[in-house]
Amino acid sequence: MSFSSGNAVSAGGHNLTPSAVKLILFALTVGGFGIGTGEFAIMGLMPFVASDLQVTEPQVGHLISAYALGVVVGAPMLAFIGARFQRRTLLLLLMGCFAFGNFASALTSDYNTLMIFRFIAGLPHGAYFGVASLVAASLVSPDQRAKAVAMVVVGLTVAMLIGNPLASWVGQTLDWRVAFAFVGAVAVLTVVLTLMFLPGNPNEPRGNPIAELKDFNNANVWLALLIGSIGFSGMFCVASYVAPTLQEVTAADKSWIPLAMAAFGLGAIIGNYVGGWLFDKLQFRAVGILLLWSAVVLFLYPLATASITSIMISCVTIGTMVSLSAPLQTHLMDIAGEAQTLAAASNQSAFNVANALGPWLGGLAISAGLGWQSTGYIGTATAVAAIVVFWIADRNLTREVNA
Repeated sequence: MSFSSGNAVSAGGHNLTPSAVKLILFALTVGGFGIGTGEFAIMGLMPFVASDLQVTEPQVGHLISAYALGVVVGAPMLAFIGARFQRRTLLLLLMGCFAFGNFASALTSDYNTLMIFRFIAGLPHGAYFGVASLVAASLVSPDQRAKAVAMVVVGLTVAMLIGNPLASWVGQTLDWRVAFAFVGAVAVLTVVLTLMFLPGNPNEPRGNPIAELKDFNNANVWLALLIGSIGFSGMFCVASYVAPTLQEVTAADKSWIPLAMAAFGLGAIIGNYVGGWLFDKLQFRAVGILLLWSAVVLFLYPLATASITSIMISCVTIGTMVSLSAPLQTHLMDIAGEAQTLAAASNQSAFNVANALGPWLGGLAISAGLGWQSTGYIGTATAVAAIVVFWIADRNLTREVNA
């Protein structure tokens, strides 16, 4: 992804060359890659964590929920508290917290303690993406802001394609704790790169938390966040239990687990592109179409678990549900007014409400004896519920436009 020549003004008042801008964006992308890998890695390690800690797979699903709840709590809270910090300083603090949470996760051997550290690791997730997106947009000309912000998001999708399968393979080959140590090392690398390439700016405009709260508090914003919270949960419901499903239902060797994680990642990259393109064409209506697609692919998942070929294809199609991310983020930017930072961070909160809700609902169904493949039907129900919320949100927007 190239950026035009033309100098951008840095936060410190210095002119930045295109090469300097690319290095800063690279540092932010590495951070996105680390966070994405840390969020999803445990999904491919579920059977190994369960065996080592002597707990059930649904209990390991609660560890996923603990991380997601950390994101939900941390994103708006840290975005609010950090509004008056320099963005460079805030990015360093957030990534330092993320490194600590993952290194601590790697060192613990107790289930309850691990749950606490997964919660801590999740706290900086949403605020990091919100602040990194604002930094990326500030480095380039207005007509290139979307491309710059996309570079940060690319780190998350590459994590799903490469980082998560790599962490699964490392965890299987060595130990699941090594996977979390790897994520912590990526976080430290991000801190180093940020210190090296991103200049500070004591004169940058600071956010006004009270003004952001006022613009954030409107029905359209909350409905959009509710769509994300419910609409994404089906993807996480399936992805969280795909490893035991492969072993128990498909009767596949454990070597297929990293490939299944990569299949989700491939679908995510395809979906990320398609979602942005569709929103440019149809605006908010694109969200409704993507939710219908989500309901269909989730409904077909239980049927696909019978063979390795069909379940891999299904993993790709369910991964395309990430297509909802860009449309919802763009829609929030359109309706959030002055609450850009809070909305950007809260979109990650919504994403991770889904990351908590999906594994929890799936665990309930599995524990009730409905079978591993029941996660697909649970996911279908959440997609249908999100369609209902979309219908309400669309009617509300139409009513405001016609008022």
